[in-house]
Amino acid sequence: MKRVLIVSNSSSGVYDSRRELLMELAHLGYEVAVLCPDNDKTAEIEQLGFRIIAVEMDKRGVNPFHDLKLLFSLRKILKEEKPELVITYTIKPNIYAGYLCGVMGIPCAINVTGLGSSFENKGFVKNLVKVMYRIAIRKVKVIFFENSFDRKLFCEVCKTPDEKTVVLSGAGVNLDHFEYIEYPEDSETFRFLFVGRIMKEKGVQELFWSMKKLLDNGFKCSLMILGRYEEEWKDEVERYEKEGWLEYYGYQPDVRPYIARAYCFVLPSYHEGMANTNLECAASGRPVITSNIPGCREAVINGITGLLCEPRDESSLYETMRQMISASNEDRKTMGKKGRRHMMEVFEKKSVVEKTIKAIFG
Repeated sequence: MKRVLIVSNSSSGVYDSRRELLMELAHLGYEVAVLCPDNDKTAEIEQLGFRIIAVEMDKRGVNPFHDLKLLFSLRKILKEEKPELVITYTIKPNIYAGYLCGVMGIPCAINVTGLGSSFENKGFVKNLVKVMYRIAIRKVKVIFFENSFDRKLFCEVCKTPDEKTVVLSGAGVNLDHFEYIEYPEDSETFRFLFVGRIMKEKGVQELFWSMKKLLDNGFKCSLMILGRYEEEWKDEVERYEKEGWLEYYGYQPDVRPYIARAYCFVLPSYHEGMANTNLECAASGRPVITSNIPGCREAVINGITGLLCEPRDESSLYETMRQMISASNEDRKTMGKKGRRHMMEVFEKKSVVEKTIKAIFG
């Protein structure tokens, strides 16, 4: 049986966003194995019938010794597995597995799930990533992007021909899993929802500022947060919990019960490839407030299915949140239904998987 190897820095990312692709590859007759750190959802992937190959991977660090160890580990695994195709996700798998596949003559498709701060920053880090990507992509079969802005910037920086690239509608959203959820009845307290890691790049600083200003101005609202936080945010999160307006639930494997309670989803991120949380909440029938940036704005028809705010702009975020609270419950419900329709027309998971398969296999 022909073998496909999926390489990612997160088992959660594979299970939550790519399992439909894995199942389609299996349906086409491929044996699929997933190479990733032994973390969050390896058991769930195995329950689907796919083999896990655990590897140590520091997905955020830039320690050259750790990365060299990863490179040798990947080389050893590729020699043992002898895959007919490798599909990679996120920067380190893209660069290291992409490079090794080129050297070893293995067809490889890489997924740039977001350029992030490494392409925004100036200086050594950006130049290093640029050089490493240029080397890694020389012989890859196809490069997938989640928005057209990232493709344009990547092609300019890395001197990549357009014909080697494909833009997908992110990872898409499974409309059977994220069904329409009836909008909650009007209540005295308006509940916002944020899903993601609590960190500066997700716009959490602006979000907390806006929440406090809403409360100071007499709006009765609360904020539910799902996701882990970096240590520097611990005291602030605990303080707002004690104040009573922040409900912190940590990481949750199933976000749908929390979407059901929310009146609006908010993600004021600085950069995204394509924010899955925007897609999932819109598919569930919730209006979305998110940043007017590539990877976020595609999920929202401004004023119709949600509202766009300017990134890194607390006043802009506050104003969009104020507008959403001030709208009628019926208007918000209508926004949510139109958001669901937008997901059906543009971001349906099956069409994303079909486009991926076609680009890889022709």
